[in-house]
Amino acid sequence: MKKIEITTEDGYVLSSYLFQALEPLEGTLIINSATGVRQQIYFAFAQYMADCGFTTLTYDYRGIGESKPQRMRGFEASMKDWGTKDFVAVTKYIRALEHDLPMHVVGHSVGALIIGMNPHAREFSRMVFVGTQKAFVGNLNLRTRLMGYLGFGVVQPLTTRLLGYFPAHRFGLGESLPAGSARNWRTLVLEKESTNLLMEPEQRTYAENLSQEVLVLRAQDDSWLTDRGVRSLLKETYPNLSPTFRLLKKTDSPQGEIGHINYFRSYNKTLWSQVEDFLTK
Repeated sequence: MKKIEITTEDGYVLSSYLFQALEPLEGTLIINSATGVRQQIYFAFAQYMADCGFTTLTYDYRGIGESKPQRMRGFEASMKDWGTKDFVAVTKYIRALEHDLPMHVVGHSVGALIIGMNPHAREFSRMVFVGTQKAFVGNLNLRTRLMGYLGFGVVQPLTTRLLGYFPAHRFGLGESLPAGSARNWRTLVLEKESTNLLMEPEQRTYAENLSQEVLVLRAQDDSWLTDRGVRSLLKETYPNLSPTFRLLKKTDSPQGEIGHINYFRSYNKTLWSQVEDFLTK
């Protein structure tokens, strides 16, 4: 594992870690994090994939983890910035590093949603979506829907306006978020167009034209995901991808839990071979 810095076109410096694969090389892999999740969560998985022959890159979006500014108040980074600037810079870096190898991407939660914002996304050979969906509350079960309306309709906008950023950690929702990203998250949850509303018309075209194979993983015990939401994302945002859907059951996990984040915990290592198999088939 090697720590590196990647500079975006607008001059922002992203913290990143490179997990160099040994021979024989199978390809390269970028891991796009979930909202407010530090890249360290993915280190065990990244090392596993490197051991399988995939040179793997993790990184923190601007405003998250080691890519966070000294002062969060008033820092207006958005999810659009994550997709159109940060992810683009990382893609260019890994392509230049190993330009002769197939390039793949794992998108976790919002990390899958921003793939369509990247004009270079057509260069990926295969994709893996983990714990992602069209996040509109109408796709959620009743209890989670009520939590969504209360949290994103009242609590989140009020605290963001008051503090100049969203203290997500105080609500068990990961790292604090820049104000722009917090507003985007609210859009994803409360607006019916959800993901498509975040994308400019040109970016929607990028997403609609993607035609790769994608492995779509959903955990049975992920209370924020529904089959309807997952399939809506593929139908409305990525209609030309060729998906293989897999439902991960609690009994598949040695610890009996996967949820929204824990697929990437080392105790669920036995589940990771399905990603290796998909990328090497």
